[in-house]
Amino acid sequence: KQSKNKATTSHTTIDYSSNWGGAVIQTPPTGQTFNAVSGAIQVPTPSIPPNGMGTGESFAAAVWVGIDGDTYTEAILQTGIDMNVAADGSVSFDAWYEWFPDYSYTFDIEINAGDEISMTVIASSGNEGTAIIENITTGDQAYINLSSNYTLGGQNAEWIVEDFEVNNELVAFADFGTVTFTNCVATTAEQTLGVETASIIEIGDSGGQLTGVDIVNTNEVV
Repeated sequence: KQSKNKATTSHTTIDYSSNWGGAVIQTPPTGQTFNAVSGAIQVPTPSIPPNGMGTGESFAAAVWVGIDGDTYTEAILQTGIDMNVAADGSVSFDAWYEWFPDYSYTFDIEINAGDEISMTVIASSGNEGTAIIENITTGDQAYINLSSNYTLGGQNAEWIVEDFEVNNELVAFADFGTVTFTNCVATTAEQTLGVETASIIEIGDSGGQLTGVDIVNTNEVV
C-alpha cells in the first residue's frame, strides 16, 4: 500500500511506525538479496473499534507480505488482503497485489473470515516478479506475473498489518483482533530464512501504541 512512515522511536529490535505493524528482516545475509517472501494467516473478523462506535465511519486494515519498503524505499512488491468494516458493522474482504509506488489491484478471489490464506511474492529480477494469493480453505488461487520500472533492491522481507492510506490520508483503523502469520519464510538465491532475525514494528501515534507484536518462533509472528 505504501512504504513505512518514518519511525518516531526505535530500540534495538523494535521500531514504531504510524502505519505498519509486524515483522521485518531489515537486511539480507551479506552479499545476498531477498527474492521471495511468504506467509499464511487465518482471516480474522474485523470490527469497529470502541472509539469509532456511532461515528458513521467505515474502517479498514491491510495484511500483507512483501519485499522492500522499509529501509529500501524505492519500491515494494507486496500482496495481501484488505479487511473492511462498514459503519453498520458489516465486513468484507479483498485480495490485492501491488508493485509500489504503482497502485494496488484487486485479485478475483473470494475471501471470508476464518479462511486460511497463503500469500507469496517472488522477485525473479529487480523489475519482474509474481504475486500469489491462495485460499487454502476453498482451494482457490490467484496469481499474476508483473513487471515494473520501479526496481526492487531485495533488502527487506516483511509480514505486516497496515493502516493504509486513501487519498493521502490514513484510513480509520479497524479493530482486527489478532492476526497470526504462520509459515513465514524469506528466501535468497542461497538460503531460506525465518523471522528469527526480524525486527518488530509497532503501530504507534500520539494516542499510544495500537499493536502488540510478538515473534513466537522462527516461522510465526503474532
